[in-house]
Amino acid sequence: MTSIYGIVALGAVAAGFVQGLSGFAFGMVAMSFWAWVLEPRLAAVLVVFGSLAGQVLAAISDRRRFDWRLLGPFVLGGLAGIPLGVFLLPSVDMVWFKAGLGTVLVIWCPAMLLARRLPKVGLGSRWADGAVGLAGGVMGGLGGFTGIATTLWCTLRGVDKDTQRAVVQNFNLSMLAVTMGTYLATGLVHREMLPMLGIVAAAMLVPALLGARTYRGLSEQAFRQIVLGLLTVSGVALLVSAVPQLVAR
Repeated sequence: MTSIYGIVALGAVAAGFVQGLSGFAFGMVAMSFWAWVLEPRLAAVLVVFGSLAGQVLAAISDRRRFDWRLLGPFVLGGLAGIPLGVFLLPSVDMVWFKAGLGTVLVIWCPAMLLARRLPKVGLGSRWADGAVGLAGGVMGGLGGFTGIATTLWCTLRGVDKDTQRAVVQNFNLSMLAVTMGTYLATGLVHREMLPMLGIVAAAMLVPALLGARTYRGLSEQAFRQIVLGLLTVSGVALLVSAVPQLVAR
């Protein structure tokens, strides 16, 4: 049990730093550690809690301006998607969970690294933003992965760095607050989880602040390469763990 607590703390440290650096990705980094030792529902609760704690910390330490007209469609779509993600969560298979997450990481992260050289999406509307928010909400309900769809969409649309960060962080904060409330209301959070939640909160606090400070000194290209490179490696590790088990079935 002690080793499990250590892995939970290590995952929170790494994920807190990356979230502070990039404004998202707590869940993806943390799950590259936790999916090995935790059952999916506990891992999902810890991810949502840690992600939410990081976003609240960012909101307090770094007041961000945002345009509700821009953010609104994402949030409305996300609110529609969260219940679907929560509904699907109890039926998640651990091996497929790791394989799916790993696949998302190894496809999405290199795509983001190459996004500067890809044609920008010139078409789009509030309906498209809402659909992206819906996808983010579903992934948030499954485990707090709200930042994937919105970040990729903003990058492909050519949104500037500061605006993208504001959209993603405020979207994540909204979705994660609703998701955590839903977890509490549906009984997914149990008293036995409190020690794990405390470990996550304590372990990610300082790394998140250090990540935010590091972000201020990095160029856009440098911070994208560091964060997405790390996430790609995490995805490969998850696939190495899950694929042999799937083949053996």
